[in-house]
Amino acid sequence: MNSQTRRITLQGAAGAIEALVDEPLATQSGVLQGVAVIAHPHPLFGGTMDNKVVQTLARAFVQCGWRAVRFNFRGVGASDGVHDEGRGEAQDMLAVIAQALRGQALGADALVPAAGAVALAGFSFGAFVTSHVVAALGAEQAPRKLVLVGTAATRFDVAPIAPALHAHTLVLHGEVDDTVPLSDVLQWARPQILPVTVIPGTGHFFHGQLPLLRSLVVRHLNSPPNHFA
Repeated sequence: MNSQTRRITLQGAAGAIEALVDEPLATQSGVLQGVAVIAHPHPLFGGTMDNKVVQTLARAFVQCGWRAVRFNFRGVGASDGVHDEGRGEAQDMLAVIAQALRGQALGADALVPAAGAVALAGFSFGAFVTSHVVAALGAEQAPRKLVLVGTAATRFDVAPIAPALHAHTLVLHGEVDDTVPLSDVLQWARPQILPVTVIPGTGHFFHGQLPLLRSLVVRHLNSPPNHFA
């Protein structure tokens, strides 16, 4: 965490949701791009909101003027409940989004983004959950930006991304990912004609390539909405 990070407690269907809020320096002048909610990897394999990839995503969003909210799924850390194979975790993420957009529990001086601007991101199992959250939100509440990293297309039924969101979406994957083979992600993306950005020689956790991961996400966040990253 840094000096701009605050630990908060939100509420979900299973009880308390532990979360961290990273504030961009731009909020000091009243400028806020929106709220980015970031989902962590599989809870049963050590996944938490403190995961290095999740932290890297938060830093990228903060750098681009977004408030970054990362949270622990049910049963992780101080979050109540037990693992629910993605179903309850999607409910958790929807609850976090709703409260973050209202500024609820974010602090008395928390700015609420204009027009409810939201971005979503997820890593591994978190990307799987995020895909279903996007589907649940529908077109009227679609995220302004979407980032899916190491998408867990091997063991889980990742939801397709609506064509209207493709230009707002960045899918990143390591070429030599031995947890989620690149071929499985391409099999998921191919019928959608959804581009996948591949980092050569990189595995599932992007060891040694987190700065590159961050720069690719920043480029995507700063790109016009009608252009791919």
